[in-house]
Amino acid sequence: MNQSEIFPTRESLLSPYRVLDLTDGRGVLCGKILADLGADVIKIERPGGDPARNIGPFYHDIPHPERSLFWFALNTNKRGITLNIETSDGREIFKKLVEGAHFVIESFDPGYLAGLGLSYSVLSKLNSQIIMTSITPFGQTGPFACYKGSDMVVFAMGLLMSQCGDTDRSPVEVSFPQSFMNAGADAAVGTLIAHYYREATGEGQHVDISAMESVVECAGEVQPVWFLSRRDPKRPGREFIYPGGRHAPIVWECKDGYVNFVIQAGQPGARNNGILAKWMDAEDRLPEYLKKRDWESWDWSVVTQDELASLTEVIASFLKSHTKAEIWSEAVERGIMLYPVNTPEEILVDPQLKARHFWVEIEHGELNDTLTYTGPFAQFSETPMKKWHRAPLIGEHNEEIYERELGFYKEELIALKQSGVI
Repeated sequence: MNQSEIFPTRESLLSPYRVLDLTDGRGVLCGKILADLGADVIKIERPGGDPARNIGPFYHDIPHPERSLFWFALNTNKRGITLNIETSDGREIFKKLVEGAHFVIESFDPGYLAGLGLSYSVLSKLNSQIIMTSITPFGQTGPFACYKGSDMVVFAMGLLMSQCGDTDRSPVEVSFPQSFMNAGADAAVGTLIAHYYREATGEGQHVDISAMESVVECAGEVQPVWFLSRRDPKRPGREFIYPGGRHAPIVWECKDGYVNFVIQAGQPGARNNGILAKWMDAEDRLPEYLKKRDWESWDWSVVTQDELASLTEVIASFLKSHTKAEIWSEAVERGIMLYPVNTPEEILVDPQLKARHFWVEIEHGELNDTLTYTGPFAQFSETPMKKWHRAPLIGEHNEEIYERELGFYKEELIALKQSGVI
């Protein structure tokens, strides 16, 4: 199915609005979300390209600023120009862009733009309705505001790292950067809330996003434990920690991968464990002592760790004797709360995602190839998300924006390029 069939040619939610995207890799997701919703997002890079273009992995494992898959994924649907706002000419050009824009998003260190004479207070005088969204490790205020903060730093200071890893080992960082992805998503939400306010009042405002606070927000299940019992929750790792410190796996190995299954007690366990036991019994894999188990009366207040260990051994052996597809099929058929742990290869052919046209094929003429991307994060009945196009090349839309939209002459653009402004 082609894109015109998937995404009808109706206006997207934010199609009348323009965004100036000054973010680096820390805030790039915010602009992508706004672009996917239909906004005209102009990615502004320094001459030579944004440093985020050097973040791997790379297309065919060849490091190059025009081959970063990280860059590809997070800059679809944007246009791109180069501009050095540290030059006086660059700042004047940026101000011209601000006059015709609706949003500015940036992820510079606090005070950087103010030092260039481009603070929100200055820009709002040029355009009283402008909304500026700033994404930083710790926000614009507070004792840590001027501290440097990588994804790992923010992830650790924001509590979540303390909950990642195995119970008997040190905390670990998750494999893909999360802190600034969460901050970017929060920034998009904050930007749209400010936009709603502007629609009602005609006034713009400055949106201040702290990545640390975005990470803390994600630890919602952890904080109540401390507030109520003054007890630090243990890292569960691949296990679930039950009342009284008892534990059992939640990730189980099978013939060709892993599945997720939680041993439960009480009413949920009575149904779930009972159905699994019947399946094992049907294949003559259920020990005699479990055939007599009254799952209705199985209660965490009386279950011992030895009982859990014994049950774990039986379930583990049974699941290892089946493939993931076999287990998933039986779980669906029998109504067992058990789920496959999908790999990237498996998720690409997932029938649910395929039926909802989640994957989008985008042509890359510069690579003479077509790549598969994630598509809409939401589906709207009346205002579909934008028709997908690839991330911009370095300065790809300089002529389009500077010459055709701002009215610069070709000779002026040549001079600006020679002087390092664009």
